Amino acid sequence: MTNLFDIKGKIALITGSTHGLGMAMAKGLGQAGATIVVNGNSSQEKIDNAVAELKSEGITAVGYKFNVTEEQEVKTAIQKIESEVGPIDILINNAGIIKRIPLLDMEVSDFREVVDIDLVSPFIVSKHVAKGMIQRRQGKIINICSMMSELGRNTVSAYAAAKGGLKMLTKNMATEWAKYNVQINGIGPGYFATEQTKPIRVDGHPFNEFIISRTPAAKWGDPSDLAGAAIFLSSKASDFVNGHILYVDGGILATIGKPSNEE
Repeated sequence: MTNLFDIKGKIALITGSTHGLGMAMAKGLGQAGATIVVNGNSSQEKIDNAVAELKSEGITAVGYKFNVTEEQEVKTAIQKIESEVGPIDILINNAGIIKRIPLLDMEVSDFREVVDIDLVSPFIVSKHVAKGMIQRRQGKIINICSMMSELGRNTVSAYAAAKGGLKMLTKNMATEWAKYNVQINGIGPGYFATEQTKPIRVDGHPFNEFIISRTPAAKWGDPSDLAGAAIFLSSKASDFVNGHILYVDGGILATIGKPSNEE
């Protein structure tokens, strides 16, 4: 049974993996034996720091700086990675941004930027990684979706539009590439305790109280909670799972009523 989840020696490219949930998944896959290819675009220093952090935990890791929205950069980087590190077995499209702006106040340029990074970039990166996977007749692609792939929320229109589109892009990738033994699925994280959410994860903060009260599990997710889902979708255990979005959300999407923890 353990062989089903074995990813030792696999090469995993994770976009936007210098921090947050991307780093959490990098650690999870790395601790399971995969070689991690860290990606970022803001600075080489952040990439180097992330690689050093992974290596300090005994994980084999390398880093490549490239802009996931620029096709030529992506194409060149993928060729370089596969030449210097090896064929990419696992791709996690994690890079993303959110801009919390009401629809009536949002500039078209802001809307396009969010869609470009959150929806167009997974298409670009997957297109160039999948070519090699299809030739080798094996590969795993995981698109990081969101609860906003299913739900709307005030001020996140561009993000929700992009993540809803990413859910359907995931399904269509599976429709076109499953016959080549490439599995394409998504993970939809709920609300997680990261450095970005630390300022609002305090007693008395309205959003903290909202998340705890509306999550049946009655807590924020720990970033390590994503590791199991990522390993499952990266391993042989998911060889007949395709076009599926696995929501790791503590049960939020399961209910519109009063969670049991509100009794």
